[in-house]
Amino acid sequence: MSYKDIKTHACSFQGRAEISTFGTPTTNAMMRFEESELKALALHKVGNKSADEGVVLSSKLLEAGDVIKPLLLQYFLSPFRSEELYNFAHPSELDMNEVYHYASAIFENPGCLLEQSQNLAQHLYRQSTHPKIKNGEFYVAFFENCRINDETVNAIGLFKSESRETYLKIYPVSGSFEIGHDDGININKLDKGCLIFNTGRDDGFAVAIVDTLNKGSEAQYWRDNFLQVTPRADNYHNTRTVMDLCKKFVTDKLPQDFEVSRADQADMLNRSMKFLKENESFEMEEFNEQVLSAPAIINSFSEYKNQFGKDYDLDIPENFQISESAVKSQSRFMKSVIKLDKNFHIYIHGEKQMVEKGYDEVKQLNYYKLFFKEEN
Repeated sequence: MSYKDIKTHACSFQGRAEISTFGTPTTNAMMRFEESELKALALHKVGNKSADEGVVLSSKLLEAGDVIKPLLLQYFLSPFRSEELYNFAHPSELDMNEVYHYASAIFENPGCLLEQSQNLAQHLYRQSTHPKIKNGEFYVAFFENCRINDETVNAIGLFKSESRETYLKIYPVSGSFEIGHDDGININKLDKGCLIFNTGRDDGFAVAIVDTLNKGSEAQYWRDNFLQVTPRADNYHNTRTVMDLCKKFVTDKLPQDFEVSRADQADMLNRSMKFLKENESFEMEEFNEQVLSAPAIINSFSEYKNQFGKDYDLDIPENFQISESAVKSQSRFMKSVIKLDKNFHIYIHGEKQMVEKGYDEVKQLNYYKLFFKEEN
């Protein structure tokens, strides 16, 4: 049976489905730093272990004056905008996670920050084995008055600067000017960062991550090897997981099980996005009725969801509060686009019936016919 036949057979069932929204608005991990204070800071130099560059450890905390502190706060904290959070993890025992262990010691006694920052620098060096990893400055900071959700807590920041930029410097000299240059760190471009909030310790703390420099395999060393974190099972993570599940099901599984056109796939992606945008809560039963509709497709999706969870070691809940920020940030990956050779892209935002596919016998080419009321 084709996808079209299945949808036609299920249309009466779909027509009886009613959209139900209930519960309170989603509350995700909102981070705020307006009242945050930088109380202590250690700085070390960490090289590439495979190049035998070594580690240079500072013997005392870094002193930051009233002019420098606001700049450091901007450099360290302003990049943390995402609501995605992680937890420290370890295959055997949580306390065997080095960063978790050292961070716990700092929270218990902030006076040991220098000692534990040296341990963290050594641990980072041991993980810096990929040949593309650059040496750089490694900062360990202690903050007070950080807001996460409705809680005010202390936080530990781990930051690494790997890239340097050249700046022009203008000097007034005897009624004229001279120009020179210097190398430095752009405070608006944090390369790598991690904020560890002193909440949820038994679950591995609440951890936020920034990694803007590396996008290849070498990027894994910061998150996976150094920090050893896993996504936190909150509304943001659950929403993002379901969006990824829907995308992969529509592109990989649906064409295997049913005769579907690209317009059919685009239609299902659009309806999935519509469901996530219009509902406050995700209920798997309602999603099945309103988006998938047909029993055969529901069964196919259920089988794929179970396999998806096993493959990626994910526990996908049947219901949760939908994160608006996750929907917004991931929506660009859910675009319904039909790519035609190298000539055209068709973006379908809804109303699949306005798109008709055919074949021109004379030209021996496929074509799409688009229906519309007016040009914008």
